[in-house]
Parts: sequence; C-alpha cells; structure tokens
Amino acid sequence: MTKRRKTVIVICVAVILISALLLLSGMYMLSYSLCPDGKEERDAKSSDFLRRHYPEAAVWTDSMRNCGCLRDTFIINADGLRLHALYASCENARGTAVLSHGYTDCALRIMMLGQMYSDSLHFNILAPDHVWHGQSDGEAIQMGWKDRLNLEQWIKIADSLWQGKPIYLHGISMGGATVMMCAGDTLPPSVHGIIEDCGYTSVWDEFSMQMKEEFGLPPHPLLDIASLLCRCRYGWDFKEASALKQVERSTLPMLFIHGDNDTYVPTWMVYALYRAKQNGKKRLWIAHGSEHASAFCDHRNEYIVQVKEFISDCK
Repeated sequence: MTKRRKTVIVICVAVILISALLLLSGMYMLSYSLCPDGKEERDAKSSDFLRRHYPEAAVWTDSMRNCGCLRDTFIINADGLRLHALYASCENARGTAVLSHGYTDCALRIMMLGQMYSDSLHFNILAPDHVWHGQSDGEAIQMGWKDRLNLEQWIKIADSLWQGKPIYLHGISMGGATVMMCAGDTLPPSVHGIIEDCGYTSVWDEFSMQMKEEFGLPPHPLLDIASLLCRCRYGWDFKEASALKQVERSTLPMLFIHGDNDTYVPTWMVYALYRAKQNGKKRLWIAHGSEHASAFCDHRNEYIVQVKEFISDCK
C-alpha cells in the first residue's frame, strides 16, 4: 500500500469518525433540549410550586377545583395528539384570557395569571398544556412553533365556550414566544391583543445562548445538526421558529414585558421584539430587578396595572 493511499484512508476514517461524533452530539443536543429528564417529577410538584411561589393563587386554584369551577377539557389536534387544558368561567365576564405556560411547566403553574384574570379583570380563563407538557400527549417539546397551531385551535374552543367575548393571549417564557408566534398568523377577530412576558426572539437565538452559557460552545456546527435532525424528526427547525418574524407581520396590539435582570432569556431580546413590531399598538414594560419569569412575583400590583391599562387601550 502506497503512502498516498494510506493517507487517503486515514483522512476518510477521520472524516467518518468526526461526522459520527457530530451526529451523535447533535442527537444528544436535540434530546437534551426537547426531551429533558424529570417531566413526571416536575408535573407532580406543580401544586407545590404554586404554593411556594404564589400561595394566594394556590388557595384560589384549590378552591376553584373543589367547587367545580376550574375544569379539565381535552381536544385532538391536527397531529392526532390528545391535548389538555384547564378552564373557568367568570360570571358577567368582560373577556377571555388564553394562557400559555413556559418550558417544562404546565397549565397549573400559570394559575397565578388565572387568578389575576378571574379576580382582578373578571375574565374567563383557558390554560392549555402544550404538547409533551402536563396532561397533553407528545414525544417532544415544540418550543412554541407548532404549539402556536394548537393554541389557535384552543382559541376556537374559547370562542365556542364564551361567544362574543374579546380574547387576549398571554404567555410567559416559552409561552410568551408561543403567543408571539401566533401573532403573525391570521387569527379570529375575537382576538383583541397579545401579552408576552419574557419570550425569546427565536428558538435558534435562545438555544445558541444556552449552548454558550451551559456548554461553552458556539452554535456551529452542533446547533445546525440538531436543527436539521429536528426538521427530519419533528417537522420544524430552530431558525424558522422565529417570534421576531411573526411579530414583524402582526397588526394586533401587543404588550411586551421583561425583567431587566433576565439572563435566561436575555433582556436584549425584548428590545429587538419591540422594535420589530411596526404595525399596530404596542407597549413595553421593563420590570426592574426581575429575573426570568419573575415580574409578576416581584411586582404583582404594577403587573396587574400594566395588563389592565393595555386591555383598556385595546378597546
């Protein structure tokens, strides 16, 4: 065997090994981000989470469940998955809030907003579990992108339950990204406004930042590979899942909320999103001193005021 042939073989083997390593790393990144461990434990501790961080909301939730006012409902989505939501009617309701929870959370963990809308604004509430979360089916988290299609199906359910009531979408973290991703689609005229709290600009941006923070790695090439694998397996990729592009298309009124100490979804993202909204009314509230998804906990009264003023401005 000639020296040149040996060199070619070594190079080919090296390329194969590196390609295999990158593929395996991409598969790990996809599983790590979209199928994280501990789901059952987190779901089981949802009530404890609410009692620890929002005790008033926990008491309200238990009371509403015990009297049969907070109920469960299920739908089958376009992919054949059985999806769950909590809902509650409000007597003489002024509107309806469709609530969107965060990454690895569930509908129960967003009931502090449910109490706010029910007690302070006299709204009906509908809070779905996104795919993979809570009592909903699904093999992987969808990071808001395909969740937006399910949320649009839930909007139709809200319309059928409470006909003639203006609907507002309100999401936190991944849920904030989800409602923004809805914003660029054609929504029913019953949807009057969107409130997003600490949502990210895009899945690519968020995962890029997390790769740097958690692993000290640049996005290329692992994130490219993970995104391609996501496209092959789940039918979407990280770059197309862009709240920023959807906000650019939106004409609905929007309220943007973000903590100025947020490092998980860095605060710069909300300014980019706010600038991207060129059509329709918009408001921005920066919660001083708040970290990720803690604006309501830190500034409850001001939070309620901001939401009330936004809804009043949408009328």
